[in-house]
Amino acid sequence: MKKQIITGSILILLIAAGFTTIRNKDLEIVKNLDIYCTLFRELNMFYVDETSPENLVTTSINSMLGSLDPYTTYIPENEMDNFNFQTTGEYGGIGSLIRRSGNRIIIAEPYENFPAEKSGLRSGDVLMRIDGTDTENMKIEEISELLKGKPGTELEIIIERPYTEGQLTLELTREKIVITNVPYYEMLNDHTGYIRLSNFTTNASEELKNAFLDLRSNPGFSRLILDLRGNPGGLMIEAVRACNLFIDKDELIVSTKGKVKQWDTEYKTTKTALDSEIPLIVLVNRSSASAAEIVAGAMQDLDRAVVIGQRTFGKGLVQTTRPLKYNAQLKVTTAKYYIPSGRCIQALDYTHRNEDGSVGIMPDSLISEYETRNGRIVKDGGGIRPDIEIVPELFSQITLRLYTENIYFDYATKYRNAIDSIEEAATFEISENEYNDFKDFVIDKDFEYETASMKALRELIKTSKRDKYYVLADEEFDALEKKLSHDNLKDLETFRSEIKQILEEEIAGRYYYQSGRIAKQITDDVQLDRAVDLLHDPSRIDSILNGSEGALTRK
Repeated sequence: MKKQIITGSILILLIAAGFTTIRNKDLEIVKNLDIYCTLFRELNMFYVDETSPENLVTTSINSMLGSLDPYTTYIPENEMDNFNFQTTGEYGGIGSLIRRSGNRIIIAEPYENFPAEKSGLRSGDVLMRIDGTDTENMKIEEISELLKGKPGTELEIIIERPYTEGQLTLELTREKIVITNVPYYEMLNDHTGYIRLSNFTTNASEELKNAFLDLRSNPGFSRLILDLRGNPGGLMIEAVRACNLFIDKDELIVSTKGKVKQWDTEYKTTKTALDSEIPLIVLVNRSSASAAEIVAGAMQDLDRAVVIGQRTFGKGLVQTTRPLKYNAQLKVTTAKYYIPSGRCIQALDYTHRNEDGSVGIMPDSLISEYETRNGRIVKDGGGIRPDIEIVPELFSQITLRLYTENIYFDYATKYRNAIDSIEEAATFEISENEYNDFKDFVIDKDFEYETASMKALRELIKTSKRDKYYVLADEEFDALEKKLSHDNLKDLETFRSEIKQILEEEIAGRYYYQSGRIAKQITDDVQLDRAVDLLHDPSRIDSILNGSEGALTRK
């Protein structure tokens, strides 16, 4: 009896402690909200300059959410169209990317078969007026709102086309714009199919299915490469359905676990696979994220495909949208997702990443090991590490600077406005005379850049002068500076191959749009070539997937 009384007393104390904790937390919330409201009122009344209440509140909200993770965000009413586009791939408008150039907005890329392209708009066209509104110095968000609208409505655009004379007036009718998730697929040879899956918005799995069925109609089709490089992810359920095309029913693909336990869910395949036997390779890189990582990770964990490329981004957080007042939304991280082996894709530390956003190297002490279905060792710590890792060759400094300075873009604009048509994208090459014309174009642009080596040398010289050591080695410094100095024309020849490749991709995209750009990209693609070679060696694929060959090899 005494024991029961003691046990009951402990239970009462625990319950009371729980209520106290809840009550204390509620009091803390009320207290801090009261402080915030008081501070906001005082600031609004007494700050020396006029303030914008909306801007102040939005800034404070964004700073608060920024202290959590990169994916918990506030979406005000005026940004809901962009948010909906990210999840559905749909919006009403003309179908074009735009960007700033000086005090004007230009067409960056029209989407094929949508109003912008059908009306004759081209990349590089300068938007001068939209329905009578002069666009000079307007914000890109304001221009975007002018171009978007209800499908079926009309608008008039006046443009200037670079390297031509005068202005053009174009009449467009807005349409429902649906961006494809599969911008390109083809037979690489008699037996190997290739599909580029660029997003996981609504219907991604259906588009993937249709591309696969079309490839399968080729008599010799017997193996597949699924390219998820640069795929930022999207809808988790589309990733599950995509896996179901190649993995039979009742297989666990991903599970979610969070604070609210009743939301914890397992997502399994529900249908018989289209083809559960075809040799399959999945290509990934550092920009493959979220739903793309679910597909690559599930394929790896279930030993269904060989994954080739670089370690993926490392985003394993699930977001849920919660409605707020005045038609705003909160996109809040509610769970993490786990792939079949039990590992979480999420980077262990998403606050310290590489410059490209991908996860950095994690210490071994923080990394756990898991097993695939066949017993292969796989690890967590951030992203999916490929079975065969291929480190991409770095571009030269001049190649990158030509890109960031929009030199490729501007020359492609000139080229497109001078030449009406080119051969097929995959076989297109610029001639010797055209490359020389490009070099002249670069020189005329007064293009200048500083190599990383020269920048480091200048810093060293500056430091040595401050430390008064420069005079002891001034001749050596001068000699080294001469050796490291560069000449634009010389560099344009030294790095001709990579510069020419990017330039040809840009030009091909002007005539054949996104599909043409991809077709040209994959003609010189080390990662893809490695995948094709591996598919010609089915015994090696089997040895990788059954663990008899050491996986996670590096090239």
